[in-house]
Amino acid sequence: MEGDTTHLLRPEADPEPCPGPGNIQFDSADLRSKRPFCIEPTNIIRANDVTPRVSDEASAMNKRIQYYSRLTGPADKALLAPDHVVPGPEECYVYSPLGSAYRLQSYTEGHGKNTSVVTIFMIWNTMLGTSILSIPWGIKQAGFTAGACVILLMGLLTLYCCYRVVESRALIASVDTVAWEYPDVCRHYFGSFGQWSSLLFSLVSLIGAMVVYWVLMSNFLFNTGEFVFNFVHHINDTDSALSTNDSSPVICPGPGSGRPDNGSGAVHANSTELQLFDTWWDKSRTVPFYLVGLLLPLLNFRSPSFFSKFNVLGTVSVLYLVFLVTLKAAHLGFHLEFHWFTPTEFFVPEIRFAFPQLTGILTLAFFIHNCVITLLKNNRNQENNVRDLSIAYLLVTLTYLYIGVLVYASFPSPPLPKDCIAQNFLDNFPSSDILSFIARIFLLFQMMTVYPLLGYLARVQLLGHVFGDVYPSVFHVLVLNLLIVGAGVLTACFYPNIGGIIRYSGAACGLAFVFVYPALTYILALRQEGRLTWPRLLAHVAIIVLGLANLIVQFFL
Repeated sequence: MEGDTTHLLRPEADPEPCPGPGNIQFDSADLRSKRPFCIEPTNIIRANDVTPRVSDEASAMNKRIQYYSRLTGPADKALLAPDHVVPGPEECYVYSPLGSAYRLQSYTEGHGKNTSVVTIFMIWNTMLGTSILSIPWGIKQAGFTAGACVILLMGLLTLYCCYRVVESRALIASVDTVAWEYPDVCRHYFGSFGQWSSLLFSLVSLIGAMVVYWVLMSNFLFNTGEFVFNFVHHINDTDSALSTNDSSPVICPGPGSGRPDNGSGAVHANSTELQLFDTWWDKSRTVPFYLVGLLLPLLNFRSPSFFSKFNVLGTVSVLYLVFLVTLKAAHLGFHLEFHWFTPTEFFVPEIRFAFPQLTGILTLAFFIHNCVITLLKNNRNQENNVRDLSIAYLLVTLTYLYIGVLVYASFPSPPLPKDCIAQNFLDNFPSSDILSFIARIFLLFQMMTVYPLLGYLARVQLLGHVFGDVYPSVFHVLVLNLLIVGAGVLTACFYPNIGGIIRYSGAACGLAFVFVYPALTYILALRQEGRLTWPRLLAHVAIIVLGLANLIVQFFL
């Protein structure tokens, strides 16, 4: 950390604006406020050697501005730094969350650089995640008709709560909230409890996502190894599993599925080789441990900026899944029968009482509430924020509906019952399926690049709050990473059910960020303004009750 103790960013060292993510933009009014115009490198991991440095004069002026800002209340403008003291936007820099420093770009007050199309795509890309793999299973648990309706209703409910998050800063008139994020709003209303509780639930969502990633990476790595072994030894892995017998096979995963017995005529590999492979390549007993050697060193990197360059793989993976599902549905056709309440041999009822399992998954699938303010800050037309957010939610809802409905409807029943739809719908395709193999490779590599980013965020939130430093020592970071990796390994070994993990973590973190905090902050804001009415109070209390019920019911299904 010695190299980071000097003040960063000397403007004259880099006369050109930084491209890409460096074009960070802020409201020009912020530059004249009492907030500091440069950020000290206290919690930064490490900056590249080529990164410019802040001059000593600018650092000293920054400290004076911070000192005077503490002498009066937030609303008092008496000691506001004059315009000629604060540098212009072209001379100001901030740190990105990944540890790099970027030059601010000047623009007309109140406007960012991103168009509405870019903003909508950013929200869509950020919201779509691993939950998409469990949507078909969730529809099966809820029933086809009920599942489709639940997706639409949860999309509307989470959109409204997200709208309340976006508007929450505007309801605080006594304080300048332009630079605030949603945890700052929670701290304003609930004090230190709001700050630490928001941290806790944010960590729940992060660690829950990392556990799901470990389970999925173990699954994808196992199936990739299976594909290679079966291809080399000419093994047909659908012979012993309940499956369809056509050019696009679908299997029913379960305890009896997997590679056929050694005595099967489909096996041409040496039995000793087969037994050795089965011993050292097991989905729950060995493969999760192999990932430790690959990923634990990556978690200990001081800066994850290298991995952020692969974020585009998330978009590619989602688009490929859409292509895969469309192609499979075209080959398999639709297989539907409507039985409203009574199950049959091959079909589930249209309405099932296990539908809260889908609501738990969707709470995480629609979860963007803790970072939506950040994503919308750079929207060129701030008056379009609500419209762009609504369009993004509509696109996400349609994406989930498309994947979920198409997988459920095209699942070949008969001969396979709809109850065979797996928590990860890729498990319904054998490891020998080429298209599914490509999807697993895409997702495995993408998750291996995102996993260190999630670990970095968990490190920043936990160690940064507890120790005031995101890298207090190698020992602290290693212990934290071992705990996170250990949780992933244990889950992959003993509870490799991503649908269950997603619905539990989604209902837990959603209780705070999706349901309770947006509704409660709105109630308190209206009460302070004297505009709180009984209909508004009852409606938002109902939202809180729904969030609480959504969490409690997960433990009874």
